[in-house]
Amino acid sequence: MLKLYGFWRSAATFRVRIAMNLKGLAYEETMVDLDAGDQHAPAFTAINPAGAVPALFVDDGPPLTQSLAILEYLEELYPHPALLPADARGKARVRSLALVCAADHHPLIVPRVRRYLADTFEIDNAGRTEWIRHWFREGLVQMEAKLAGDPATGRFCHGDHPTIADLCLMSQVMGARGFDIATTDLPTVHRIAAACLEIDAFARAAPLRQPGAPAAH
Repeated sequence: MLKLYGFWRSAATFRVRIAMNLKGLAYEETMVDLDAGDQHAPAFTAINPAGAVPALFVDDGPPLTQSLAILEYLEELYPHPALLPADARGKARVRSLALVCAADHHPLIVPRVRRYLADTFEIDNAGRTEWIRHWFREGLVQMEAKLAGDPATGRFCHGDHPTIADLCLMSQVMGARGFDIATTDLPTVHRIAAACLEIDAFARAAPLRQPGAPAAH
């Protein structure tokens, strides 16, 4: 049994949710309300001292944390369908694309950074929103530049089947949409996002389709 701890709006949990859906894995998800600060409660910091989601329990083992580490673990344990190419160069390209979203830009907009901006620099809500919009947009602009015109880009980020790069791109795209950031002027990103959402595994994992999301009320 796979037991996932996440939050409906968490981009990192979204990536893991997609992977498990694509691989046909049954899992149970417990929502940790990041808005209410439940990630700092002792019951959860006993699972992940960093106070961050996702955290994944596989059978009776200790929890796995960090979305990219979890994705790599799932890929090794459940290799079909593959979310990494077979060749070394292809793997490196996919990981590089994934890190643009998951390592370069996503960490700049997480709740702890927003709180620091407010508490330390007294940046108001409008200023924090502009910060978030900037970094979402910057990540997508960089992805467009990397994907457009590269012969390795196909229907998806790498070839014609989804990879970990697409999971990370979609977490950036869906987060951006939550802040009304358009992607129509980024044709490659926009096209790949549309192709991803045609796949049920992506659509079912979408933040607004999860328990606790505004659309779920």
